[in-house]
Amino acid sequence: MDNKRREDVYAGRLVDIVLKEDQRTGKLTRGTVKDILTNSTYHSRGIKVRLSDGKIGRVQVIIK
Repeated sequence: MDNKRREDVYAGRLVDIVLKEDQRTGKLTRGTVKDILTNSTYHSRGIKVRLSDGKIGRVQVIIK
């Protein structure tokens, strides 16, 4: 599984994302994907998603 490929990220999947304000520190936020915001099939910095709690960020880790 690759956090940079859209096909590996889907609604209901548990992931760790980095929020825009946490990009400098690299602090990760865990949550369940609600919506996928990246339209392209690949993104070099991670697929952008909205979590079920409304937070938006780029997927860094996909939790199995």
